[in-house]
Amino acid sequence: MGKFVIKTGKTGVRFNLLAGNGQVIGTSEIYKADASCLNGIESVRKCSAGGIQDLTVEDGEKVKHPKFEVYLDKAGEYRFRLKARNGEIILASEGYKEKKTCLNGIESVKKNAPEAEIVREE
Repeated sequence: MGKFVIKTGKTGVRFNLLAGNGQVIGTSEIYKADASCLNGIESVRKCSAGGIQDLTVEDGEKVKHPKFEVYLDKAGEYRFRLKARNGEIILASEGYKEKKTCLNGIESVKKNAPEAEIVREE
């Protein structure tokens, strides 16, 4: 079972979504307040059922928010970001060398986020 790990740092609060094996699937933005961070987690839970829009292909199918966007970063690695209904990015992945692995990351979010427990790390 996955979990959301909340961490407080010098600049604010953020969370990571971890898979059952402890690997980080995605990371949030930095929030100023704990309550905002918890709202971000709830948004990821609600939006994790969204569709997938592949920005790495020309004329790819457009998908409404909430959605996962697959894209290539400056280093040529595949990444995904989960966008909420309002278009805000609420979760971002690490870089993957293969698109298939990136898509597996999205499936892991879809599987783990809805029921993931919330834990705090200091």
